[in-house]
Amino acid sequence: MLFQLKQLKRRQQLSQQRLTRSEILFMQEALSADYENCDIRLREGEYQYNLAKAIASFQLGLQFPDVKEAIERLYGEEKSNDIQFIRKIQTILKKMEKSKVITILPKKNPWELQRYGLSSFKFQDTDKNLVALATDQQIKQSQNLLQSILSAQRTSGPTLVYIKTRIAIFILAIVASYMVALWALVQPIINAFIFIVAFCIAVVCSLMLGRTFSEKNL
Repeated sequence: MLFQLKQLKRRQQLSQQRLTRSEILFMQEALSADYENCDIRLREGEYQYNLAKAIASFQLGLQFPDVKEAIERLYGEEKSNDIQFIRKIQTILKKMEKSKVITILPKKNPWELQRYGLSSFKFQDTDKNLVALATDQQIKQSQNLLQSILSAQRTSGPTLVYIKTRIAIFILAIVASYMVALWALVQPIINAFIFIVAFCIAVVCSLMLGRTFSEKNL
């Protein structure tokens, strides 16, 4: 029941989420990809198949899970907090990445875990078996969902002019703050208050600048 509630919450948050440009391109390529060759066995019941299937279930809903989310969906919350088991699954995921089944996506924030996405929903594994991780109908539904999200982002998202203006303001604020901080340091009597305030403003503006770039993936 708890897991079902979490799934419902994720679906409710989906309409509010924003996909970066790289995520949109990645999803479009994965949804349109045909059978791809991979250098790993994808046999039902084995770890790598189960992980690929779990990642596919997230990705069809336009979400990219981290290792703990994938484990929780497959094995429950208790296993998702087992450090040794997480490391074991991360090793398998690394092998799957080298075999070109999954791709490790960039972190949106430095403190987050790595997220994973399938390069395709259809593979020919090392045993020459054709493995479909989603039906054509599921793929079509996901394509329609992606289009609806894109339409919503186009109508509600900030304009390019607004984004460029924000970037210019943050850059000017950063340069000005560092200049003030440097000026405070070269004075015969260093004013610690001015230096600290200017430095803090520069740091905050740098973080906001990075967030502005990540929001639109410029």
